[in-house]
Amino acid sequence: MEDNLNKIGITYKRPWGYYKTLTMDHSFQCKVICVHPKGKLSLQKHFHRSEHWVVVKGSVLVTKGDTKALKSLNDHIFIEKEEIHRIENPTETDAMIIEIQVGDYLGEDDIVRLEDIYGR
Repeated sequence: MEDNLNKIGITYKRPWGYYKTLTMDHSFQCKVICVHPKGKLSLQKHFHRSEHWVVVKGSVLVTKGDTKALKSLNDHIFIEKEEIHRIENPTETDAMIIEIQVGDYLGEDDIVRLEDIYGR
């Protein structure tokens, strides 16, 4: 866990925007995620964690299983372990969510990408 504590407050740039870990412990992590206009995270799932998202700026298009829905300021989305999901920003302004991960393992290598427009 000590190594993970060094990640708090660092901004990690991605092709779709960036994320920053705000706080974490052994079984949870809280991030802010910014998705730039037309940005799209990979279609993915996780084996070790669930996720709670709250939209805090703009609007995002959320894929959750077989459904897609536009979510706006103050909307909450719950992603269960192993549920297929994605966030994308169909708008012309940055969108931000707060993500809280809960699980027995929170590493970035618990991302199973099923589709990724950036070829990762």
